[in-house]
Amino acid sequence: MEKRQLGRTDLTISRLGAGLAEIGFELTLAEEAQAAQVLNTALDSGINFLDTAACYDISEEVIGRTIAHRRHEYILSTKCGHVTGGYEGEAWTAQAVRDSIERSLKRIKTDHVDVVHLHSCDLEVLERGKVIQELQEAKQAGKTRYIGYSGDNEAAEWAVKSNLFDVLQTSFNLVDQRARLRLFPEAINKGMGIIAKRPIANGVWAAPKNPSDYAAAYFERAQAMKAVGPIPLAPENGILLALGFVLAHEAVDTAIIGTRNPRHMQENIARVETALPIASEAVEELRRRFESMGQDWIQLT
Repeated sequence: MEKRQLGRTDLTISRLGAGLAEIGFELTLAEEAQAAQVLNTALDSGINFLDTAACYDISEEVIGRTIAHRRHEYILSTKCGHVTGGYEGEAWTAQAVRDSIERSLKRIKTDHVDVVHLHSCDLEVLERGKVIQELQEAKQAGKTRYIGYSGDNEAAEWAVKSNLFDVLQTSFNLVDQRARLRLFPEAINKGMGIIAKRPIANGVWAAPKNPSDYAAAYFERAQAMKAVGPIPLAPENGILLALGFVLAHEAVDTAIIGTRNPRHMQENIARVETALPIASEAVEELRRRFESMGQDWIQLT
């Protein structure tokens, strides 16, 4: 598995990362063995970047119960700021961030994580600065090695320009390309690590019909872009096309994909290791189509 440095940090991460939202939301602790199979398959196959969040239900606890003994083998990213998991308090306060980090460390069974992100808070929260200061203090205390912002649009633009964060996690895929136009250039200039979330756009390029309400906007964009005609030299598999598009961008350090299915994890790893890169003509055409019809398409969170 190809690896690269995450921006200006000293973290070396796999180009494909594992997102744990699906494991957290769609499995139960009674299905711990299945979660363990997914995570160990990822680690055994060269993925060393795991991304979770305090609000991904049982995902942090699953890490602690299944792969805590392999902590030295992976780079761990989590997120904080929401009121979740039975916590009583006010979201987006310094106290909520502090308590969230402490709870995450206990759940994951570790004394530190590698990156803690503010989890999609709005611009007003960022401008107040209290939660950013709390992250900085967590970094100084050794509870996290680096701090990041996970989010999109105007708040992400503020986070990048502030020069207060080491890492940016943001939506980027073939139907959601605003980040490469509005975020990537400045983030690269600042030396930020860049993590692409939702890289396969919820699978809409491969889906024959709208798969879910959550992905409805992505599906509509995909249909509009497809209507122009075939993508030159594009692979037939829509998931491969989506992955190939995202990883064709040097700005992206890692693309995170989530699954609760060990077979799907193996398939995604195989695509990255054996079927990439895709043709540059396909990448350029997808860029051209987005720029011609997606000027008003904001990033989806």
